[in-house]
Amino acid sequence: MNEKPVVKNVIVKCGCDMILPLACVYILYIILHGHLSPGGGFQGGVLIVALVALVCLGHGYQKTIETFSYHLLHTTEGYASIFYVALGLLGVAMGAHFAENVLYRQGAIGSLYSAGTIFWMNVTVGVKVITGVGSISLLMLSVLRDTGKGEE
Repeated sequence: MNEKPVVKNVIVKCGCDMILPLACVYILYIILHGHLSPGGGFQGGVLIVALVALVCLGHGYQKTIETFSYHLLHTTEGYASIFYVALGLLGVAMGAHFAENVLYRQGAIGSLYSAGTIFWMNVTVGVKVITGVGSISLLMLSVLRDTGKGEE
């Protein structure tokens, strides 16, 4: 099979490259400030689809697969699940209920780290959703490519 490489439009590529860092910062902001404002781990994690779409639009399918390693995402999702359960069991270990906020005395009110265990659980949910939704979006891209409806 002699496939000729697809040349991406320079304007689309440069536009995606300019938006990518801003999208990364926005995702981190939503995840880290979820306990202080609307948003949080789930909302910020779902925005990973925007990053996958931007890399795919600007650089193509092959570069997207190289950038977002499915194996790394899948492995990290498992570790995030374990860490979330460990944070939940921290409450039990300290004589409280499962997932109870036992570190609430840590931090100053209104600061980034002011909610104790809630902050860490929120970040863990963000990592879990980023890895899970990132894996799903990579799988969806591969299905589109295999059926011929995606990028050649």
